Amino acid sequence: MHRLIVALLSSVDAAIAVAVGIAATLAPLTLLWVFGFGGGADWGVLWPAAVAVWQLGNLVPLHIMLPPEYLAATGIPADAASFALSLAPLAFAVFTAVFAARSGVRASRADAWITGVASSIVVFAALATGAALTGVNGVAVAVTWQAILVPTLVFALPALTAAVVTEWIEAGSGAIARLRDRVESMPHGWAETPALIARGSAVVVVGLVGLGAAVAAVAVFARAGRIVALFQAGDADVLGATLLTLAQLAYVPTLAVWGLSFVAGPGFAVGEGTSVSPAGTQVGIVPGLPALGAVPESTTSWLLLLALLPVALGALAGWIARSRLVHAGAPTPGRAEDAVAARLTITAGIALVSGAAAALLCVAASGSVGPGRLAHFGPDAGPVALAVGLEVLVGAAILLLSPRGSHDPAAPEPPAPAAAAEATTEPIELPRLTSHGPSRVPD
Repeated sequence: MHRLIVALLSSVDAAIAVAVGIAATLAPLTLLWVFGFGGGADWGVLWPAAVAVWQLGNLVPLHIMLPPEYLAATGIPADAASFALSLAPLAFAVFTAVFAARSGVRASRADAWITGVASSIVVFAALATGAALTGVNGVAVAVTWQAILVPTLVFALPALTAAVVTEWIEAGSGAIARLRDRVESMPHGWAETPALIARGSAVVVVGLVGLGAAVAAVAVFARAGRIVALFQAGDADVLGATLLTLAQLAYVPTLAVWGLSFVAGPGFAVGEGTSVSPAGTQVGIVPGLPALGAVPESTTSWLLLLALLPVALGALAGWIARSRLVHAGAPTPGRAEDAVAARLTITAGIALVSGAAAALLCVAASGSVGPGRLAHFGPDAGPVALAVGLEVLVGAAILLLSPRGSHDPAAPEPPAPAAAAEATTEPIELPRLTSHGPSRVPD
């Protein structure tokens, strides 16, 4: 495909990623403006609000400054008028990342991945700059360079990663293809190491996110009565309840990461000095948001068994890697069945990448929602990364580093038995019974 066409298509992808992300907030706000205020208020104030929500969803921290008239009407103390809001509704970041990865894959398959990725990043950065400059408001303030750089990184990193991975897998020529061919020419075990680390880590990370989402879903169903009670206590009309529900749906990926941290063991916080983990729960008073009604008031030590699930995911990744090593080629005479150092590297690589990915997810899913004790919500990246890394390391080591028995399909085939000696052509003498005793059959 012509490079100009690739650049244009990638630019359209970037524009759609920004437009859909902002429209997802602007559309509900417009409905609120029409049905809630009857169109009497200035519609222009909705644009800064939509931009601020989009920026927050793409990991940009906001500095909230409540106006004095609002403080007087609500009775909020003056010392709570200014605070940081940084707990991101990750649905926006997930959409941006998925759209960016799709654009990177398409650019790679068009044999112009550098052109496609570069053009999409430039267009996304330009649109993010425009949104940051036109969406300035006095209530939710974002630092300009963060409002431009952070969303651009959320788009750029998945686009670049997807393009490079696709080049590694599918490209027949180019610098990445030459590097891949050079790696694949290495001795058995080392040739498969990069791909097996990436594949095993992907299995673990996807599995952890799935487990976190399942735990969050179970908590929501188990605490459905409490969630409904918090909705009713809010005394919101149909439109307000709908907007509140949509806002909480944007936090579903955030809650999935909280569930991941719970499965791993360290858990998460819902305020300064609180902890929600299988080992114990101490929450105190939490904000009356319906989604937080899913937070359990107590836990049982039996939930510590959930830590076996990351171990199982590590074992699954180790089994996949070991199977690939088996089918990559049989060992040659005079050499160990495969490089022990390579298997050690794969095991450690899967654990390190999985722990780093868990830490990155925890950083994205934690932050502040208000002043004082509300400044700490979500999991701590360090303990979760350490727990995930160790659990995955144990599981992967069980499969990758255990000795191979004779029943293992990876074990070398025993040498073929020597050919049987050729049968002689001489006749065989058989005994014959006579009245005088056995005698030989004559030749």
